[in-house]
Amino acid sequence: MGVRHERVLRGSPARPLGQLVREYLLTLCVTAAVTYLLSGPVRKFAIAWGAMTAIRARDVHREPTPRLGGIAMFGGLCAGLLVASQLTNVGQVFRLSDEPRALLSGAALIWLVGVLDDRYGVDALVKLGLQMVAAGVMVLQGLTVLWLPVPGVGMVALTPMQSTLLTVAIVVITINAVNFVDGLDGLAAGMVCVAASAFFLYAYRIWYGYGIESAAPATLFAAVLIGMCLGFLPHNVHPARIFMGDSGSMLLGLVLAAGAVSVTGQVDPDAMRLFTGSERSAVTEMVPVYMPLLLPLTIIVLPFLDLVLAIVRRTWNGRSPFAADRGHLHHRLLEIGHSQSRAVLIMYFWSALVAFGAVGYSVGANAWVVPLVVVLSGVGLVALLLPRFTPRVPGWAERVVPPRYRSRRRAGRVRPAEPAARAWAEEP
Repeated sequence: MGVRHERVLRGSPARPLGQLVREYLLTLCVTAAVTYLLSGPVRKFAIAWGAMTAIRARDVHREPTPRLGGIAMFGGLCAGLLVASQLTNVGQVFRLSDEPRALLSGAALIWLVGVLDDRYGVDALVKLGLQMVAAGVMVLQGLTVLWLPVPGVGMVALTPMQSTLLTVAIVVITINAVNFVDGLDGLAAGMVCVAASAFFLYAYRIWYGYGIESAAPATLFAAVLIGMCLGFLPHNVHPARIFMGDSGSMLLGLVLAAGAVSVTGQVDPDAMRLFTGSERSAVTEMVPVYMPLLLPLTIIVLPFLDLVLAIVRRTWNGRSPFAADRGHLHHRLLEIGHSQSRAVLIMYFWSALVAFGAVGYSVGANAWVVPLVVVLSGVGLVALLLPRFTPRVPGWAERVVPPRYRSRRRAGRVRPAEPAARAWAEEP
C-alpha cells in the first residue's frame, strides 16, 4: 500500500503496465506492417514514374534503383497514429495534447518536399528553407521547447522567439544529419531504429515510471518511428530493392527530432522529485539524466559527426557544403576494405553503443555502464580495423580458415581446379 501511495503522489498513470506495452506493441506492429506492405507497390510506382536513382561517381550501388520509399513510410506513420488514437490508454495522448497533430502536419509537408525532390530535384537552399517551414508549422501547433535545464542556473524559461529558433534548429539539424548518413543499403533506417529504440526506453520510463504525462507524445512518436524503420528495412537491406530517398530520410529525421523536442522542452525535471534540494541543485544533478534528451544529436551522434565533418571538408576544399562527395564515414569504411553489409553492421554497433550507453548512464547505472562501454568500444575498434591486418594462424588451423588468412607459402599450393580460391589467396 505504501508503494502504491508513493506512486500516486508522483502522479504515475493508473494504467496496467501490460496493457500499455500491448498497445505500444500493436501500434508498432501496425506501422511496420503497413510500411512493409506498401513498399512493394511504391517500388513499382517509382519505376513507372521515373523516380530512379542514377549511378553517380559517389554512389556504391551498381544499377539504377527506384526511390520514393518515403511514401510507404508516411503511410505507415499515418496508420500507426490512426490506430493509436483509437486505443484506450495511448489514445489519451490525442485528447490531451496537440503534438500528434503537429507532428502529422510537419511530416506531411516535409514528405511532400521529399517526394518532389526524389522525382524532379529541389535546390538545396530551397529544400533547407522548406525544412524550416515544416519545423515552424509544428511550432505553431505547440510542439516546441518551452524551457531548458541549465547547470548551475536551474530551469530557464525561453521566450517565444528563443523557443522557435531552438526548435527549428533542432529539427533542421536532425533532418540533415539523417539525410547525410543515408548512403548505404539499410544504413539510415537501421541507425534511426537503434536511436528510436533507446529513445523509447527513456521516454517510457519518464512517462510510466514518474507519471509525467507530457512525456507520452514522445513515447508514441518513438514507437511509430521504430515501426517505420522495421517495416522498410526488409526492402532496403543489401542489395536494396528500393531506396527511401529524401522523402524517407527527411521524414525519419523530423519524427526523431519531434520526439526529442517534445520530451526535452516540456518535461519539468522538478516534477520527477528525484532530489529534495533547491531547484538549482536539482537541475545541476539531473544534467546526466537529461543528456540523452537535451538534443537529439546525442543519440544520433554518428550522423551528426558525419554532417559536421562533411561541411568542414567541403568548405576547406572550396566547395559548397551541400555538394555531395565520397568522404562520408560509410564511404571510408568501404575504402578500408569492409563490405557493404559489414560497414552497415559496424555503424549499427557504434550507434547502439552511444545511444544505449547514454540512456544507461542517464538512469544512474554508472557503476557498470562506463566499464561496459569501454570494453565494447575496444571490441568495436578491433572490428573496425580488421581489414587493416591479416592475422597469422597456426599451421594446423590453415586448412579450416579462408585462403586470405593462410600463409603465402601454403596459400600458393592451390589446385588448378580452384581459380577463385587462388585469386582470393593472392589478394593483398
